[in-house]
Amino acid sequence: MKEKIILDCDPGHDDAIALLLAAHHPQLELLAVTTVAGNQAVEKTSRNALKVCSLAGLHHIPVARGMEKPLVRAPGFAADIHGETGLDGPDIPEPVMSLVSMHAVDLLIDLLLRAEEPITLVATGPLTNIATALEREPHIARNIKAISIMGGAIGLGNVTPAAEFNIWFDPEAAQKVFQCGRPITMIPLEVTHQALATKEIMRRLRSSGRRVANFAADLLAFFADTYEQVFGFSAPPVHDPCAVAAVIDPAIIEGHDIRVEIETGGEWSAGRTICDVYGKIQLPPNARVGYSLNVPHFWDLTINTILTYE
Repeated sequence: MKEKIILDCDPGHDDAIALLLAAHHPQLELLAVTTVAGNQAVEKTSRNALKVCSLAGLHHIPVARGMEKPLVRAPGFAADIHGETGLDGPDIPEPVMSLVSMHAVDLLIDLLLRAEEPITLVATGPLTNIATALEREPHIARNIKAISIMGGAIGLGNVTPAAEFNIWFDPEAAQKVFQCGRPITMIPLEVTHQALATKEIMRRLRSSGRRVANFAADLLAFFADTYEQVFGFSAPPVHDPCAVAAVIDPAIIEGHDIRVEIETGGEWSAGRTICDVYGKIQLPPNARVGYSLNVPHFWDLTINTILTYE
């Protein structure tokens, strides 16, 4: 039986790869894509989701626009990494799809309340939509099977010394989600920095000659250039598909069940994921936090799925 998922995202180059993986892997049924402000403003991330779905022929998947800013903070976008459109680089045709009329938060609530079996949420952007949905309608929690989150770090951040971007963008939302009581898998930077899009990875995608695979390689090529300029990486970490892969095959990630608390008040540490590796907080675990990725399996799974498109 396929795992029913909703992808909550802020496309973003690596979100686009995550979307392609989520929509075509035979073990998943992608019920909807909900967009949120993060890598860029929500009108841009929503348009990007429509562009990716249109290009890939995913016309049957509803795309809903969500929250335009964090719960209490001003937004801080990632144009230095993803460009002014949020998906700079490839020449992507105009979308032939439109957003559904329902707001993303309302769609999340509607799908979860009506679900005959629990749904897994895959979050590859800030957690504003999910936190808002949980606050507005707490009963949805019973139909959330699990939440797979790309976000956080055990050690160093990537937007501040302390914080990873998705959690930093809206730490108050992250705090609400990590306190919701549902099973959470947190895919931190320690894992995603193992998923490097090397030239060999791009070669494997391009060698098929397939249109969507070439598009994915173009995305990664632009991502590689900006990552090298900003961080000095010779190959970029492709963060977001890791959260999808962890749903397809949980064994692809090695992790520990630990307590994670979200720092919301520190001058220098807002957005920090406090990972209680040694049990010092003396609170029960609320997340499975990854620390290692089966890299060959991850790339085989991701590339083989993308090669199923035209």
